[in-house]
Amino acid sequence: MTVYERLRQKNKHLSFYHVQDTAFLEYGNIIEGYSFDELLPYMNSLQIPQDQNEYVASVPEMELSTIKTQLEASFYGEISIQIGYCNGANSTLNGLEYHKSSEINVAVTDMVLLLGKVQDIKNNTYDSAQAVAFYVPQGTAIELYGTTLHFGPCKVEEEGFKTVVILPAGTNEPLHHMCEKRRDEDRLLFMKNKWLLVHPEREVLVRRGAHVGIEGENLRIDT
Repeated sequence: MTVYERLRQKNKHLSFYHVQDTAFLEYGNIIEGYSFDELLPYMNSLQIPQDQNEYVASVPEMELSTIKTQLEASFYGEISIQIGYCNGANSTLNGLEYHKSSEINVAVTDMVLLLGKVQDIKNNTYDSAQAVAFYVPQGTAIELYGTTLHFGPCKVEEEGFKTVVILPAGTNEPLHHMCEKRRDEDRLLFMKNKWLLVHPEREVLVRRGAHVGIEGENLRIDT
């Protein structure tokens, strides 16, 4: 039995797909034509935290890479980017965010992403029953569209996951000031180029002022 088959059997409570399934095309696509191998030595040197996900938006060592120059020149249309990572042992949804730009994830280990669509947010609220799970095998690089709701990956193995995260430069940095609330969506703006809805169970983000906007179960990936 493959890892994917095992996960599907253990997570029958979810709509569960392989990232190579055509169902993923509504959320993003698999990136081809680039090699991300030069980022792996740094990623392999990191330990996986077990108490919480660790997100670092920008890592100078990885940003000295050739792939950064290549992505800026073509994939991101000459916009400056940042290369960081998200590592951890998370198994639950906790929240969903989106950016006004595509995000690249490179699966350094196998992982699962819980995804949704911005179009399904109603009155700044999202029903977690609409989320879909995608298994992303080690070594796969994917683009998540700007209209795709996502958050930290979920682990496939007990030790946790590692993923490279690539975004336009400045994304996820602290806001300089709170914007004037002109639209309802402004309530979701949590950091630069980051609109966020959290589940009420994710108390650490609720205490930081994140918008509680996910209704339903705080979905869990069973391994």
